[in-house]
Amino acid sequence: MKFTTLDIAIVVAYCIGIICIATWVSREKSNHKKTAEDYFLASRSLPWWAIGASLIAANISAEQIIAMSGDGYVIGLAIATYEWTAAIALIVMAKYFLPIFLREKIYTMPQFLEKRFDSRVKVVLALFWLAVYVFVNLTSILYLGATALNALAEIDMFHGMIFLALLSVAYSLYGGLKAVAYTDIIQVVLLVFGGLAVSYIALNEISGGTGVISGFVTLWSEIPDKFDMIFEEGHPFYDKLPGLSVLIGGLWIAHFGYWGFNQYITQRAFAAKSLDEAQKGIIFAAFLKLLMPAVVVLPGLAAAFLRPNIDNSASVYPTMMELLPAGLFGLTVAALIAAIVSSLSSMINSISTIFTMDIYRSFKRKDDINDYALVNIGRMTSLAALIIAVIVSRPLLESFDSAFQFIQEFTLFFTPGIVVIFLLALFSKKATTMSVLFAAIMSLVLSLFIWYFYPSIPFIDRAGIVFICSGLMAYIIAYLQGYKDNERATNLSDVSFSTSTFFNISSMVIVIILGIFYATWW
Repeated sequence: MKFTTLDIAIVVAYCIGIICIATWVSREKSNHKKTAEDYFLASRSLPWWAIGASLIAANISAEQIIAMSGDGYVIGLAIATYEWTAAIALIVMAKYFLPIFLREKIYTMPQFLEKRFDSRVKVVLALFWLAVYVFVNLTSILYLGATALNALAEIDMFHGMIFLALLSVAYSLYGGLKAVAYTDIIQVVLLVFGGLAVSYIALNEISGGTGVISGFVTLWSEIPDKFDMIFEEGHPFYDKLPGLSVLIGGLWIAHFGYWGFNQYITQRAFAAKSLDEAQKGIIFAAFLKLLMPAVVVLPGLAAAFLRPNIDNSASVYPTMMELLPAGLFGLTVAALIAAIVSSLSSMINSISTIFTMDIYRSFKRKDDINDYALVNIGRMTSLAALIIAVIVSRPLLESFDSAFQFIQEFTLFFTPGIVVIFLLALFSKKATTMSVLFAAIMSLVLSLFIWYFYPSIPFIDRAGIVFICSGLMAYIIAYLQGYKDNERATNLSDVSFSTSTFFNISSMVIVIILGIFYATWW
């Protein structure tokens, strides 16, 4: 790659700047020590724009940019359905789930399950999420992020992981969620600008310098098969995007599991000034999700026209970055680093919150618990999680492609059961502790059964099947236990699901835009 002195200067300036800004926004008034609420939930004071930016920054990491660009190159625009339909999932989460969560004033998702069921459900889910976050998510972000740096800047893998870990610690360990959320605004600006710059220059080259619109029209007319959004059975990539299932099937299980019931995501909304502010932030994030394919998929589509002989899909985005001039190349590398460290810092903050509030606090006497101790435990947990991830990343993920695919498969084994548990916790008076634990077991067992004995079933369809069966299992167990109203059932009588005019109009606009997209490229 063509790293110039100017590019290096831009990357160094970004790293120094992000640490300085994080330190500045995390400062406290004299004689005020951070409380648990300050550290884990940013004093419940985040404005809508910080929430929206932080949601996207946490969601998009370098490996996703590279993977989705590669999928855009191989599969086409259809891969954008993951981004576009996520906007609808965000709207549903903001309107129907968030009012209940915010009323409960919880720190974590397991904490909500304890209120609805009991501590057994809380501890089981907390331990599960900690294992997945540390050994699956954190390791993959570190390893694949370092892989991206190796491809772009020829940085050794181990040193790349150390650099990313230290940078994320440097700005997030002291300030907690507040530092993460406010610096995420800068991260998102860099991410969007860098991705759009790659798309702009690529489309301009396709058009021969006559502009991006002309380039996009040329791209659409020359490779029309890459613009099909819905695949019929028999399509080479039907197993990844099985027809209408992406619109009315199992993809929604993955979306609700990720956007609705995932500590990594919901923690930003928990930190909002108010419900209205949280909903505005989520709408902002939903609009950004509509834009994301232009950032992460379009470079891959352009590469399919400009560089049709790329052997490795992981090389697509770095290949497109070679089109960038000095300075802009460095800015785009900084954008990729921003995507990596924002995801890392968000993940370690969620890990520290779950461990501290759901595990550590559960085994300590109330008299021994204070804010100072909780904050320090949170910081030590963040540091320990990163150290573990750095140590195990390479042995766990040495075979890049197969490991990454396995990770996706692994998380979806559990997601249908988690969605069942939370939907019942939110809206069912009859569900019992035993019924949701059996639903979780059913989710794992049935997922493994279908995966092993019926591998031809697309994983999205598998998620839908497992979700239905897990829900039925929960119903059967609750029925056998008497099917009575549970005294710990969530009280919805004082919860308002009405939303502001701004939220309603914005939601309609998003739906209309999506309708136009799918009508155009069906």
